[in-house]
Amino acid sequence: MENFFNKDLNESYDVIILGAGPAGCSAGMYAARDALSVLILEKNFPGGNMAITEHIENYPGFTEPVLGHEITDKFVKHAQKFGAVIRQGNCVDVIDDGIWKSVILEDGRKIKCKALIIATGSKPKKTGAKNEINFIGRGISFCATCDGGFFRNKEVIVIGGGDSALEEGIYLTKFASKVTIVHRRNEFRAAKIIQNRAKENKKIHFMTPYVLDEILGENIVTGVKLKNTQTEEIVEYKCDGIFEFIGWDANTDIFTNILELSNDGFIKASENTVTSIPGIFAAGDVRKKGLMQVVTAASDGAVAAKMAEKYINEELKH
Repeated sequence: MENFFNKDLNESYDVIILGAGPAGCSAGMYAARDALSVLILEKNFPGGNMAITEHIENYPGFTEPVLGHEITDKFVKHAQKFGAVIRQGNCVDVIDDGIWKSVILEDGRKIKCKALIIATGSKPKKTGAKNEINFIGRGISFCATCDGGFFRNKEVIVIGGGDSALEEGIYLTKFASKVTIVHRRNEFRAAKIIQNRAKENKKIHFMTPYVLDEILGENIVTGVKLKNTQTEEIVEYKCDGIFEFIGWDANTDIFTNILELSNDGFIKASENTVTSIPGIFAAGDVRKKGLMQVVTAASDGAVAAKMAEKYINEELKH
């Protein structure tokens, strides 16, 4: 991640990309390869959720599980190879001046671009249980598709009561010996057909009305404490893993006054990543879509870059 922390920046670029996760790096690689000047700005560290995922085993071309930080390094170097500039910087505002879009950084700098790609991602909602932060990636997961295979013949719990929680719980029965779905209410929000499928699965058990109170273990999860929401009784429950599906928060706070967002805060963008403002595109988990995975984020990035290139070379020249 050479020169990531250097602060030398030009006053303008063809394309500015906000976020250096799989969507942002993919967009940067494609745009730079099309001979556009590209700046990728990352608020924290490259990779996003990919970087803090211990193992990734479902990205095409990697037949063995790969460490999240290792594949992040490859994404970054690939973008840099074609000339994309990756810098650390916190965008606090975006201004649409028509032909030019302006990105305002926390330190007051203003950088212009002809096309802006937003790839700021999203973050899973947390339960707030004791020790939760300490066990993320060490037994706590937010993605059954990503991590289900690591829990073969083990016992896991799923937190949540919506469609995602029950669907992911059903998916986890392919691997786990037992799946316990924990929900704060006696009634589930999931569609009846999904509830019926879950109840018919012999590997699935239910604990209601309970919430996650504390995670137990030394280096990895060995169990939990659950609190009854009606009686406040605390019970200990043995498990090897915890999957939390209580929702996602899109990183879109600074775009609320400029872009059209969904009711739950994600950027409304078409499958070709076009947003409500010409010249601004949304890629990856910040965009409202059906599947959040590294491969779909990377795909979004490629599409956004090609749409940005088309916008600059066709739309702006008319």
